[in-house]
Amino acid sequence: MSKADVIFKKMCRDILDNGFSSEGQTVRPKWEDGTPAHTIKQFGVVNRYNLAEEFPALTLRPTAMKSAFDEILWIWQKKSNAVKDLNSHIWDEWAGDDGTIGKAYGYQLGVKYKFAQGEMDQVDNVLWQLKNTPYSRRIMTSIYNFGDLSEMNLEPCAYSMTFNVTGNTLNGILNQRSQDVLVANNWNVVQYSLLLMMFAQVSGLEAGELVHVIADAHIYDRHVPLVRDMLERPEFAAPKVSLNPEIRNFYDFTVADLMVENYETNPQIKNIPVAV
Repeated sequence: MSKADVIFKKMCRDILDNGFSSEGQTVRPKWEDGTPAHTIKQFGVVNRYNLAEEFPALTLRPTAMKSAFDEILWIWQKKSNAVKDLNSHIWDEWAGDDGTIGKAYGYQLGVKYKFAQGEMDQVDNVLWQLKNTPYSRRIMTSIYNFGDLSEMNLEPCAYSMTFNVTGNTLNGILNQRSQDVLVANNWNVVQYSLLLMMFAQVSGLEAGELVHVIADAHIYDRHVPLVRDMLERPEFAAPKVSLNPEIRNFYDFTVADLMVENYETNPQIKNIPVAV
């Protein structure tokens, strides 16, 4: 069975059995029909995935790994905020009249700063440090720029990465302020696992642990029956996921360089309602 399935089921059961409900409180999100979208949540969820053991893809339902990879390249490699640069349409509803999501996500990673080694953006700084000062305890990024929040069409949910090299192994901590567990949990886990794999490969390192820290891990009220159904589904073995070993420059990766083998899953859950 996939260890990602085991972690996901344990997290969901804890939220459903021991979580805090927002019923009776004033909440911002609403369903399409205007009804307040309440949640049941747990604070401070920490999940650990060892990429050296297996790739953490859910088999309880499929995760569109090519699309997830495309989005992480859009943010971290293209450093784009223009929805036209993304092959999927998942960001279309957040686009303004200029076709961008404002000064959010990829835009923040493309901003240049003065580092000790020269002027560069956050991504290039990480790549430089992994090759030149890999044992530094300061290899990190953040896209939660308070000065630009008013110009972001959506404030970032997954907002910082901290990288840490132990021996020849690259580990990472993903910090997330909020997560819709049903819709986004494994999507984000897959994305940042692939990011860790890319950074490790181009830096001559091995990918190790991804630690996912979620401040507010929640299940929406209308998602509860869907999650309960997932908890009863069988689990399959984790797929084999790899990257084109010929790529040695982070900016050369394309979606075609992602290889997914033996990905057996349960059926997809269709028409999941999304609160906005």
